[in-house]
Amino acid sequence: MSDLEKSEGERQQLKDKSSGEIVLVCAKEASRFKALDMVLLDVSAFSSFADYFVICSGKSSRQVQSIADNVEESLREMGLKPLGVEGKREGHWVLMDYGDIIIHIFYEPVRAFYDLESLWADASRLPWKDDAEEDVAQQQ
Repeated sequence: MSDLEKSEGERQQLKDKSSGEIVLVCAKEASRFKALDMVLLDVSAFSSFADYFVICSGKSSRQVQSIADNVEESLREMGLKPLGVEGKREGHWVLMDYGDIIIHIFYEPVRAFYDLESLWADASRLPWKDDAEEDVAQQQ
């Protein structure tokens, strides 16, 4: 199978996925680039503009920018393009709008200040366990 055929097949598989499945792909990609404190919220019952939020942090503005760049590139390779991306230049709070999914990548102190998890406290959390954290726990 050629690379072109393979990528077309992968794109079709992604198109067949629900928003709930894609949000897990987003979280996994952010996690691959060392995003911290991942929270996945189902806001569909409270919001008309999105179904899911992915909220995570980086330890520096540079890390926040790197997470955003890599998540955007990974999703683009799978055929997903953002409707908009804001805040990447400053790296304090990057908001990536993928329609039904909004990704928030914060510099840690900024995340604490805005506290989105409290604002959306009634939203249900999707189960998420970072594989890297699990691997470290198993090694100890």
